[in-house]
Amino acid sequence: MTMDRSLKVQAGAIKSRNVLTRAERIARLTELDRFDPEASVVGMAKVRVPKVSLKRKKKVKKEDDPKDAKKKK
Repeated sequence: MTMDRSLKVQAGAIKSRNVLTRAERIARLTELDRFDPEASVVGMAKVRVPKVSLKRKKKVKKEDDPKDAKKKK
């Protein structure tokens, strides 16, 4: 069965999640040196989710070619 076009996710349309899984939180806290393996997992510290922004490529303007100038007239 095929999927409707409106339900498909394009590469640029993926949004960042605002909730991390427990494993992701532990990995992030370990990077920040804030994770204590002896402490209870229930009272784990909050972790800010990094926002990912996609940079759009700037279009490079082509130099004016004499061929293009003739086409525009």
